[in-house]
Amino acid sequence: MIKVSETAKKKVIELMQDDGYNPNTDFVRVGVKSGGCSGLSYDLKFDKENQEDDKVFEDNGVKIIVDKKSFLYLIGTTLEYSGGLNGTGFVFNNPNANRTCGCGESFSL
Repeated sequence: MIKVSETAKKKVIELMQDDGYNPNTDFVRVGVKSGGCSGLSYDLKFDKENQEDDKVFEDNGVKIIVDKKSFLYLIGTTLEYSGGLNGTGFVFNNPNANRTCGCGESFSL
């Protein structure tokens, strides 16, 4: 399962509405792909439909879909949003990551 913090929820809803998505029916697709300075990077986008092999979750009012392969890397992850002076953006707190890069956008196991 993937958790969503309160600050991430607010930003997700705002961005979904700005992009023409409905937060009540559409999804946030979270995935993992090869790349980044640590070997694996996070992929985050909006989607209107889920695929047959997707895992579907809802936390804090946000519907999340994860493909089967990415799910193994993301179990227990919390999606947060940081809006501080050191930069703004979504942050993945992933308990499975052994190492993350300085920007927090990639990780390794």
